[in-house]
Amino acid sequence: MFAVGRTRAVAGGGRAVEVEPERVAGWFDRFGERHGGVSRTVLGQDEVRVEAADGATATIAVPFAPLAGEPGEQVGLFVQPFIEHLVRERTVGLVLARVGGHSVGMARGGKVIASRTDRRHVQGRSAAGGWSQQRFARRRAGQARQALEAAADDVAEVLLPRVRELDAVVLGGDRRALDTVLADRRLAPIAKLAEPRVLDVAEPRRTVLDEAAHRAFCVEIVIREP
Repeated sequence: MFAVGRTRAVAGGGRAVEVEPERVAGWFDRFGERHGGVSRTVLGQDEVRVEAADGATATIAVPFAPLAGEPGEQVGLFVQPFIEHLVRERTVGLVLARVGGHSVGMARGGKVIASRTDRRHVQGRSAAGGWSQQRFARRRAGQARQALEAAADDVAEVLLPRVRELDAVVLGGDRRALDTVLADRRLAPIAKLAEPRVLDVAEPRRTVLDEAAHRAFCVEIVIREP
């Protein structure tokens, strides 16, 4: 059983909560109840915004965009087109990377159907000074480079042969490490499919990949109070 309902603070005020697709409709019903009803729903290809009678808003960046249909506004709560978009069956690639560890896979229906996970030793930072620290930094940089090159190799071997099966690629881990991995020219078709959101995940392991396969299909709703 995976943890759900993760909440985090967001820039500009408010909070973001992670919600499973099958719970989104009920979540919006309760949102309306808490805020005196829903005044309008704005459906866009890349964003859905629900506005409550008391001024509270709930906004979602549409995963696997675009949302089908013409953008528009509806009086009251109208998220059915978005729910239908969410529950479509999709196959996604998963790329989780931090310096020293990565996990790559394919997921369908929230389950991993192919994967590879690896860890490489990368020394921690040293408090030493002078030439020793410089040599240490060079050695650590070399280890980090080799680890990320190995991650790119595994992405190429696991995902590139089946890239045409993928509807999207979901990323997780450290953004800088992910950018380095996806900068590999071989992975241009993978990078092109990457979703904007980066999952906050622990050190990549197979169990973390399984959890990411579930979370890849969840949505993050940003709530701002009046």
